[in-house]
Amino acid sequence: MLEDIASRFAPVRGADEAKMLLFSLIKTEKLERACRKAEEVHSGQNRKSGEPYIVHPLLVAAATAYFGGDESMAIAAVLHDAIEDTPCTLDEVREEFGDEPAKLVDGLTKIDKIREENLLPSDRKDEKLIESALTFRKMLVVSISDVRVLVIKLCDRLHNMLTLDALEADKRKRIAEETLVVYAPIAHRLGIGLIKTLLEDRSFYYIFPDEYAQIDSFIAAHAQALRLGLNGMIAEIKKMMLNNGFSEGDFEIGARVKHYYSIYTKMQRKGVKIDEVLDLMAARILVKTPMDCYKVLGLLHTRYRPLIARFKEYIALPKENGYQTLHTTLFHDSGIYEVQIRTFDMHKTAEYGIAAHWKYKAGALSPKLNWLEGMQYSGENPLDFYELAKNDLYSEEVVVYSPHGKTFSLPRGATALDFAFMVHSEVGLKAKDAYINRVKQPLLTELRTGDMVQIITDARALPRCSWIEALKTSRARNILRHTCNQRLRELDRLSALSILRFCIGDDEENLENWLKRHGYEESIVKLPKENALLEEILTCYFKEKHKTGIFRINTSRPKKYLIENLEIVSPKAISAIDFDYCCHPKFGDQILMFYHKRGRATIHHKMCENAYALLKAGENALKAGWVGGTVGLYRLVVNLENKKGALLALLTYLSRRDVNIATISLGHGTEKLPSWCEITAEFPLATLSKIKLVIAKRFSLVSLSITDDIYKNIGQ
Repeated sequence: MLEDIASRFAPVRGADEAKMLLFSLIKTEKLERACRKAEEVHSGQNRKSGEPYIVHPLLVAAATAYFGGDESMAIAAVLHDAIEDTPCTLDEVREEFGDEPAKLVDGLTKIDKIREENLLPSDRKDEKLIESALTFRKMLVVSISDVRVLVIKLCDRLHNMLTLDALEADKRKRIAEETLVVYAPIAHRLGIGLIKTLLEDRSFYYIFPDEYAQIDSFIAAHAQALRLGLNGMIAEIKKMMLNNGFSEGDFEIGARVKHYYSIYTKMQRKGVKIDEVLDLMAARILVKTPMDCYKVLGLLHTRYRPLIARFKEYIALPKENGYQTLHTTLFHDSGIYEVQIRTFDMHKTAEYGIAAHWKYKAGALSPKLNWLEGMQYSGENPLDFYELAKNDLYSEEVVVYSPHGKTFSLPRGATALDFAFMVHSEVGLKAKDAYINRVKQPLLTELRTGDMVQIITDARALPRCSWIEALKTSRARNILRHTCNQRLRELDRLSALSILRFCIGDDEENLENWLKRHGYEESIVKLPKENALLEEILTCYFKEKHKTGIFRINTSRPKKYLIENLEIVSPKAISAIDFDYCCHPKFGDQILMFYHKRGRATIHHKMCENAYALLKAGENALKAGWVGGTVGLYRLVVNLENKKGALLALLTYLSRRDVNIATISLGHGTEKLPSWCEITAEFPLATLSKIKLVIAKRFSLVSLSITDDIYKNIGQ
């Protein structure tokens, strides 16, 4: 099927040939008029390859029709560049062809404008990421009003990728990167497997040419042997099905080599070489009914030994994009092969996704589109959005149940807390306990397909800001980050006013009026972290009061105290420090300190509800912070090669970077599969990103997460 698309669309270079292909798929009087209009307005324009520009919109329309697009979609595809690149206006399109095509053209034009404004070519990786993130976010938001706009845009990008050789090398790579990050995942979410696979493989070819060539060379050298082995297994399966109630014509069995980008991502994810990938070849069995799927599965598992950890049930638990298939991996005399089992209708959905509704009119599950709404990130850092969006779109899925039987799809690695936020933002923010399969578990427990998850809430539960990095879904991380940022800003303002009030001895109303007059109203939120700002405000205040002769008897300039690991700024001497029992603050946590009688002070965690109540009640706060770097306890899981000295190399690598190893657990692999190593280790939080990067470069890093959160065992 993929080869059919590429062979039909890529070689077309002339307008007449493009129109012939388009009209073989869809032909109406209005579409013919749209083609004449497009030829007229694009007259004299050529692509980089030298061919007439009109060929491109005609072939985009043909691709749109191939994927089931109706007349309005085909007209919009033909005219999708007209508004931007020619004197043609949107009003003209509306007047000549109607509201529907005009609406779609308008959506496509907006995407192009946003892309031109924000996707700036740059050699700086960080700048490129930020600009791509902005483009990605705005494109999704603009397109959500009509999913057909996305389908046309995917067809547009598909033809661009099929003809990318005409561009310079640097531009080819940039467009391929954008395609891999933005368009291929959208095709996946819409369930259009044909477009997704083509975009991924073409992007892979341009972004990683050496890796592509390596896989291509290996497949070319081994394809015959691989296919012969699989063909032998397929012949056995066919015979077995015919002997067990199936007739010729009731089923189809096909064989294929896995797509190159799929092979590459598996190599990266598992840290293996291509000759260690177990299932380069796959068989696909198509049958008539879902019950037939399970019957075939039973026959296969009776005849062959399944690799049960690789079994995936997507019929009873379909993916959000509507994908339904049974996946099983089987041991055969000649090797290990993946087998997919689905109905003919499920196959249409897998290949065409949402477009199956238009192409076949029935028989396809509708993919859920609520992921688009969830991707409308409202944070201030576009780079964060970019990373979260990639995570949501690329991750493999797990499907879990609520206690009432409702299914939820989450990215692999998602936790019970991710599930809580998916149910509702308030459920996530007030989550206290999680019950997974009726057993109480920590909220950060990783979920597996088929788990039943129940969340217990408590109105007194604290927002767990230290858990942001442990969450896997953009929705959960965005809500928690937004909530924490709002709360922390309020706490910083209240504590700044309390610190100043205690140092100055004035009442809050007078103090706030003074800060407003002198332009400190907004900046005081920085005061709990900045000694210089506190000194500046106090100097300005006391200097003004000295001139006016207005002093308070109990006013004294604050002094700095160093007690254990704490630096404290206080107008009164500190004789003792207590850590409050209610929130158990520890070294490195964000804290609030309050002054009590006779020089005693207490420390609370900054997010503690009792501390918040003390601030609101007007208790005297002190400026306090930890001295020295913040050290955290982290959990690392690394895949190790099955060779002598692999563990020693990892431990040596960590020790040279001042990583203090606390515990080590090993899991043994097989001749084909790597072993794994789980390590808990201490190192400064400031070095987390660097350590993660260097480990991932040299070893196969599966995960790295913090373990010593102060809330981890509360209520667990």
